[in-house]
Amino acid sequence: MPYRRVHHTRPAGGHTTVRTTRTKPSLIDRLTGRRGHTVTTTSTTHSSRPRTHRHHHHTHATTATVPVHHQRRRPGLGDKISGALMRIKGSLTRRPGLKAAGTRRQRGTDGRGSRRRHYY
Repeated sequence: MPYRRVHHTRPAGGHTTVRTTRTKPSLIDRLTGRRGHTVTTTSTTHSSRPRTHRHHHHTHATTATVPVHHQRRRPGLGDKISGALMRIKGSLTRRPGLKAAGTRRQRGTDGRGSRRRHYY
């Protein structure tokens, strides 16, 4: 079965756009976060009647809260490779903490770079 990824978008005009990607990203594409070599076909279908929504809207008397800013950095290629090796080592030695630390290092959410030295 070939690799196929379908992405549906529904703009306000009442038509649906289907975007199909037919090539699988390579290992380097996945490690570096690139889009990869993709061949994209787009087809558009129009609806004869407007789409009706059947959602129930509930209102709650709550105060607006400010979203929390999560610290995240941009991991480099070395972080992704060492994080992948940490994940493999954590799975082989059955240490879920090490596996989770490798995942956090790959994604850049491990907290490195959160403290900065101040030179006065």
